[in-house]
Amino acid sequence: MIIDQAQPYKDALHELLVAEKLPVADLPETLDNFIVAIQDGAVVGVAGVEVYGRYGLLRSLAVHPAHRSVGIAGKLLARLTNMSRLKGLSELYLLTETAPAYFERHHYDQITREEVPAEVQQSSKFSHVCPVSAIVMKKKL
Repeated sequence: MIIDQAQPYKDALHELLVAEKLPVADLPETLDNFIVAIQDGAVVGVAGVEVYGRYGLLRSLAVHPAHRSVGIAGKLLARLTNMSRLKGLSELYLLTETAPAYFERHHYDQITREEVPAEVQQSSKFSHVCPVSAIVMKKKL
């Protein structure tokens, strides 16, 4: 498996996110802060971060069902965390409806929406794409 920049794989990334029922309408035109996991020439995982000043919003972490439980998500998450540190980000935020326990194992803490910086709260994902029932989590970098 290799991890690569996502832009050349935009169509496959889009297909994987749709299959996993994750939002795609608000994806950025250029996927500079998105990465993909490639195995045998196919996109099997994806993850991205949206940058808001010194904060990041983790989004679109997904692994194809046939490739789960072998550490792909963890490798994508570690790479994005390192990329975020190199960009000078101080904190990562995320919204999840299905995986709070997974992110807790990766040192994310549950917080309230009110604790999220205004810049991140104004993102499309935070303001209207994800339901208010989604769990908000934060990790200091």
